[in-house]
Parts: sequence; structure tokens; C-alpha cells
Amino acid sequence: MESDSAMVAFPLLTTPIESNYRACTIPYRFPSDNPRKATPTEIAWIDLFRNSIPSFKKRAESDTTVVDASTKAEKFAQRYADILDDIKKDPESHGGPPDCILLCRLREQVLRELGFRDIFKKVKDEENTKAISLFPDVVRLNDDIEDGGKRLENLVRGIFAGNIFDLGSAQLAEVFSRDGMSFLASFQNLVPRPWVIDDLDTFKAKWNKKSWKKAVIFVDNSGADVILGILPFARELLKRGTQVVLAANDMPSINDVTYPELIEIISKLKDESGKLIGVDTSNLLIANSGNDLPVIDLTRISQELAYLASDADLVILEGMGRGIETNLYAQFKCDSLKIGMVKHPEVAQFLGGRLYDCVFKYNEVLG
Repeated sequence: MESDSAMVAFPLLTTPIESNYRACTIPYRFPSDNPRKATPTEIAWIDLFRNSIPSFKKRAESDTTVVDASTKAEKFAQRYADILDDIKKDPESHGGPPDCILLCRLREQVLRELGFRDIFKKVKDEENTKAISLFPDVVRLNDDIEDGGKRLENLVRGIFAGNIFDLGSAQLAEVFSRDGMSFLASFQNLVPRPWVIDDLDTFKAKWNKKSWKKAVIFVDNSGADVILGILPFARELLKRGTQVVLAANDMPSINDVTYPELIEIISKLKDESGKLIGVDTSNLLIANSGNDLPVIDLTRISQELAYLASDADLVILEGMGRGIETNLYAQFKCDSLKIGMVKHPEVAQFLGGRLYDCVFKYNEVLG
């Protein structure tokens, strides 16, 4: 993990940051709640994290890079379950009261203390290989749509279809290990519009009239998500003359794509002249966000990303963890998009939508 001193606030957050930003969308508790007693919302989220333990344990058991993985996986399951029990009894134990950042961080700490660095590495590599082989077809299907608005909508639907590859959701992890996931089937089975938050028509109107000089995209999962969802969209921005910065995790967490993995993916997708299926990539930059979780606190990012992002005029947060659970209401000094699929019933309930509903939230900053 990077030292605290190396981390800085994202420069495009509305200031003063202290009064304008909190990296947690769903309030787990209110000031009037008893600090020593878990709230119903805290209990629901603690249970959600508890339900993910078996799928994490299974991945950890099969991690061939760790000696005695099955014993250590059992220890992880027990230790993390005990921590969750402690927080249920006393919300202020383990650095609480809990929010999704703390619950994710504690899970990662237990894994790392036991020597597990990247328990999803094998499945990420398999999904990346699969998605790389499909990339040319997905791009050509998009390129064949002549109407700019319809092409944009197709690209956005592709982001949602890719974003379903999320092994942090216990339900989806089970479906994935049983049936795998088809990008095309996910694309065809998206819930119908209007989505629970649906600013696509507003964004489409801007897209036809406006161009952005620089976009920062916080990416989410490996496989179909980043390769078949985000990259075709980023390529479209490049075609329009926008410089694109893709910000990926410093360290592995669930099946999120990391900075080194993303560099490797893009090098595999480029042709010998450095193009992404006919599109010049000299304006495509990959940044290490400094993050090590599937959610993100934008007051703690790498100096490298802060430097690259300082003159951006569009910020995109993609995925449920970054775009919905921690930053749905984040305010920026420039235009922003929050894009993600709702994969937890608790999030669906909070938003008043359906499970697997979609969020497409666009905020324009005038002037």
C-alpha cells in the first residue's frame, strides 16, 4: 500500500472538500443513532459482506501462489466473519462505524495478512483473454452504426453489459462459477429504459453538440467490463479528439483490473502501428489511481493521477463500487458521469429501482 503522505485529493472535487464530499452514498447511520448499537442498514450491509465469504474462500483455496492455501482460506473465512460479528455487536470496533469502504478494507487486510495477493488472478486472466478475442467484433458492430446518437446509446449499453462481470456480488459470483457470463446475452437482457437514474437523453444531446478536451475514466472490472465496455467508449472519445486518461487500481481487489494489467491489455489490443482498430492512441493515457479497493475515496488518490486529471473537463466513474456506492453524489468542478449496474438488492432498494437496473447520471457544469 502507498504511504498516506503520497496520497492526495482528486483535484476536480468541488471545494471545500470537507463540507462537499463524503465517499459513501448510502447512509448506514445518522447522528441520532446510538453509536454502540448497529442500525438496521449496518446489519443489512454486514450480512451482505458475510454472504460473500464463501465465494472469496473458494477463490482463495485455489490460489496456487500461496502455500497451504486451503488452511489459510479457512482462516480468512473465520477471521473476517469474526470481525463482522464484532462490528454487529459494537459498530465502533475495528475503526467503525462501518461503511462500504471500511468493510471492503477489512476484508482485503485479512486476505493480505494471510499472504493472499490476488485470489481472482486466474479468472481475470481467462476473462481478459476471452474479451480480447471479442474486441474487434464489438468495435465493428459499433462502428457500423452511422447515427451518432444511436452509436452512443449502443456504447453505453455495452458498458452496462460488461459491468455485470462482478465477482464481489455473491449472487453473480455463483452464477458466474456455474454458467460463466456472456457479454452478448448480458447486452440483450439489460433492463428496459427508463433506468433508475437515466440521463442518457440529456447526455446524448450534449454529445452531439459538445466535445471535451480531456476525460478521466475510473475503470472497474477486468474482462468484458473494461475491454468490451469501457475501451470501445474510450476509443469513440479518442475519435472525437478527446484525450482519455484511464485510471486503474494500484493493487488487486476482487476482479478489478489493475494498472499493470490494463497496460498489458492495451498493448495486446493495439496493432503494430499503435492503433486501436484504426484509431490513434497517442492521446490515450493509463494512470495508477493509487487505490486498492473495489470502491474509492477520492480524497486519497495518487499524485500521478492528480497531475494528469487537473485539466480534465469530464470525469467518469464506472461500476457499482466507484460510481454508485461511494461517489453517486460526488460533485466536481467539471462535467461528470456516474455509470454502473445495480448488483445488490440493498442498493436497488435505496435507489428505488430493480436489481440489475442501470444508473447513468450526468451532471453538467455550466461556464
